[in-house]
Amino acid sequence: MREWAEFTIEESGGRATVVVTGPLLVSSIGKLDPELRAIDESVQAIDISNATPIDTVGAWIVFRFAKRTGADIIGASEQAEVLLDAVEGCESDAEIAPPPARSFGQISELVGIKVIEFLKGVVASIGFLGSVLVAFASLLIHPRRFRLKALVRQMELVGVTSLPIIGLMSFLIGIVIAQQGAVQLQQFGAETLTVNLVGRITLRELGVLMTAIMVAGRSGSAFAAQLGTMKLTEEIDAMRTIGVSPMEALVIPRIMAAILMMPLLGFFSSCVAIIGGAVIGDVMLGIPFWTFLARIQEVVPIHDFWVGMVKAPVFGLIVAMAGCYQGMQVKGNAEEVGLRTTAAVVQAIFMVIVLDAFFAVFFERIGWI
Repeated sequence: MREWAEFTIEESGGRATVVVTGPLLVSSIGKLDPELRAIDESVQAIDISNATPIDTVGAWIVFRFAKRTGADIIGASEQAEVLLDAVEGCESDAEIAPPPARSFGQISELVGIKVIEFLKGVVASIGFLGSVLVAFASLLIHPRRFRLKALVRQMELVGVTSLPIIGLMSFLIGIVIAQQGAVQLQQFGAETLTVNLVGRITLRELGVLMTAIMVAGRSGSAFAAQLGTMKLTEEIDAMRTIGVSPMEALVIPRIMAAILMMPLLGFFSSCVAIIGGAVIGDVMLGIPFWTFLARIQEVVPIHDFWVGMVKAPVFGLIVAMAGCYQGMQVKGNAEEVGLRTTAAVVQAIFMVIVLDAFFAVFFERIGWI
């Protein structure tokens, strides 16, 4: 049974003394510390002659109480004296956290630090991309080292298992686009153009874009968490020790799976969204379901389909790169895994949206509008 440190207050001749008994150890002062903090009455001394053994935490508790109340420490053994002198020498009046930035100079310095960190992150990301390319080239030279089973497994996780959630999301998006578009177009007597709206916006933009965002939140975060946990438990270091390249075994299959599956998921998403729009067209606009689908083939140019398919593998590369890069940067503790996972999702979604804007301008310049 654990022995706890305790205390009593003895008064003699108007002098109050706190007498501590029991071990003053980190494992036995759980009850003593809050009770000493609660003492507000005037105390002249604290007697620790019967408090043995004692460690640094116990000495700190006694020293802090004596300093707060102005009491003298009596009955200290030779070991206790050494520990009390040590904790007294470590005392500091410095603030636990620095004061918030108030001047313009401090704010500018903080902004500069953030900019430098961002630039360092860009350089590190480019370096990681270079490592991926080197690993891919090495696999081309030595194809027998390529892990086909790992690729198939990642394709299943990225693609097959995400079909239900992507299908449901796309179906609802198709319904929303058709319903809202029909409401607005009815004001001009052009509700039949809802077919054009649904077909073009899903095949060209929203199908692939929303799929990339869903994959970033689902698979990109999983990549970061998996690799981060392996980095934290030193499994990746162990792989390097036995001569297995983590880039070839862990990163390349994940990146290739995302690149290969994104066009298929994007096309699936666009088709399901069009079906959702056809359902609303049949219910709200009186456009028969099959007529809606047949009309899609007439009003949607083929280059809209190719615009979405060109963007899809690029988005897959960005999502997988963000997840794998952040996962490989984990160090220190388990909290870092959560932080890096969040950073992977945010970074992937941000880059996907930026690249989508770039593609919009690019395809407009070449006449695919």
